[in-house]
Amino acid sequence: MTFDLASRLAARRADNLFRQRPLLQSPQGPEVVVDGQPLLAFCSNDYLGLANHPEVVRALQQGAEQWGVGGGASHLVIGHSQPHHALEEALAEFTGRPRALLFSTGYMANLAAVTALVGQGDSVLEDRLNHASLLDAGLLSGARFSRYLHNDVGSLTKRLDKAEGNTLVVTDGVFSMDGDLADLPALCAAAKQKGAWLMVDDAHGFGPLGASGGGIVEQFGLGIDEVPVLVGTLGKAFGTAGAFVAGSEELIETLIQFARPYIYTTSQPPAVACATLKSLELLRSEGWRRDHLNALIARFRAGAAALGLELMDSPTPIQPILIGDSARAVEFSRLLRERGLLVGAIRPPTVPAGTARLRVTLSAAHTVEQVERLLVALGECQALLGAVPGETSDE
Repeated sequence: MTFDLASRLAARRADNLFRQRPLLQSPQGPEVVVDGQPLLAFCSNDYLGLANHPEVVRALQQGAEQWGVGGGASHLVIGHSQPHHALEEALAEFTGRPRALLFSTGYMANLAAVTALVGQGDSVLEDRLNHASLLDAGLLSGARFSRYLHNDVGSLTKRLDKAEGNTLVVTDGVFSMDGDLADLPALCAAAKQKGAWLMVDDAHGFGPLGASGGGIVEQFGLGIDEVPVLVGTLGKAFGTAGAFVAGSEELIETLIQFARPYIYTTSQPPAVACATLKSLELLRSEGWRRDHLNALIARFRAGAAALGLELMDSPTPIQPILIGDSARAVEFSRLLRERGLLVGAIRPPTVPAGTARLRVTLSAAHTVEQVERLLVALGECQALLGAVPGETSDE
């Protein structure tokens, strides 16, 4: 018996679901070079335009000169450098929580938090549209795993009634493929009524949301009592790399003692922590970035609606245009690229069958003129593609 990998790959190609990696040959920014072609990009999660900010770059360089390059070992051996510690303290203060804990990636942070908090005999309840890392964490925890209907508190409540042991409710703050917000106040109330904990992965909310960029919990005015476990990533609006979990003294110490993805991995390069300290400073002090971003979002939504494009209910920099058919989404993306614009076509299994989409993401580094250029190109491509077919190949 052999692994028939060729057939699996051929089937994925035939279904218009084959993924390819664009080769970026320039720094992150609105204007990039991909596969040798200059393009105007609307597909990066660098929401505040900090990934190539000169002060952040300088902080990384100076950090490397002072602290070297590699982390050297895990945090519990000899890899917990002073910059890591300083960043954890800054993130704790930023989130208004007693402590924060650094991770090398958001995937690891989510795996660590869920698997350290629940196990056999417990329950983990997740939104159906949660990020893959959250769903994987729930499955790997060994706890009784159930998914409630997207943002549906009634569906969650029914599952809470059947939950056993310690119960963890897990949701994205901003859903990465739809751009909509979790109904946190209602989710918090439902969880609290049943004695469950709520964990929020606000990977796409930190930076764009909240008066000071503090994300969805700041936007809704919630605290540690309502959201005991708060996760954020540093590779999106922060513009650097890594992730963190923020919470109580007891939560963070529990992760240090029991979270295998934390215990058994080398720490991130300390220079990255130096860069993130600078990006956090800019995120908090330069409120104009959020103001400009919100203006771009409003202009894009108005322009797209005027073109008759089907937008999803998103107040965030993630602005998906629902296409439906995978082949049509791929062709739409190709036509945009011919016009010098890079917008990704998102297809199953990343999104449900029949809901392929163009995932437009906006950044504070974009100009109004660049957004207008995108709208013009969308109108041209829509006209070339013609009417939407009655059926989709995903259904």
